[in-house]
Amino acid sequence: MAQRRRAHHALVHEMLAQGAGFRQIARHLGWNRRTVSLYAHAATWQEMMIVPKQRASLLDRFKPYLSERIASGCLKASLLHREVVARGFTGGYGIVRYFVEQHRLRPDLRTTPKPLSTRQVTGWICRHPDNLTDRLTAILANCPELRTASELVRSFAAIMTQRHGHRLGEWLAATEHADLPGINRFVNGVTTDLDAVTAGLSLPFSSGPVEGNVNRIKMLKRQMYGRASFDLLRKRVLLAH
Repeated sequence: MAQRRRAHHALVHEMLAQGAGFRQIARHLGWNRRTVSLYAHAATWQEMMIVPKQRASLLDRFKPYLSERIASGCLKASLLHREVVARGFTGGYGIVRYFVEQHRLRPDLRTTPKPLSTRQVTGWICRHPDNLTDRLTAILANCPELRTASELVRSFAAIMTQRHGHRLGEWLAATEHADLPGINRFVNGVTTDLDAVTAGLSLPFSSGPVEGNVNRIKMLKRQMYGRASFDLLRKRVLLAH
């Protein structure tokens, strides 16, 4: 940055010495006219390296009070704006709201942690054990039912990935003993077609190629909809690889 500022400063002052105006220099260099003006009024290039001082704000005098209120747990900008107005603040609501939002966005300044959603915890449970987080471990330690559900999900994942369909009956017995509502709904779907599920968890065959062809045909149908006749669609389906 220092090298660029030095070169730009020398270039602007050289063009000024040749009689060029600010607008002409800006047009020649592709800069903003204000940028040219800053370089032109700087006696040395070092002045361009000085960070400008932050402008004073109407809220500066009230920031200690706002920080204290936010630390106590109040993050409602409209309420804080009314309070500082009562103390003599003459600025608008937007300034106070922006100050409060900075505290909301900074994790180190949050007074209370954001509660975990059901979707987030479910995603952690279904994740590979090597990618677990410490927060899930703490949650499972405080909730026996959720710990049992996590163990059942992991055991079913092992049956599915290792093709141990012969262990499905043992797993179903464990779920019946646990009697968890969410797991029970899944078990009801499994037991309605138990033979097919057992075969799917045991045999190396898969319906993936068939599903891939069905998806390809549907994609071609969507592409051809309203564009050509059935004969052309038939040729695309038969000739597409």
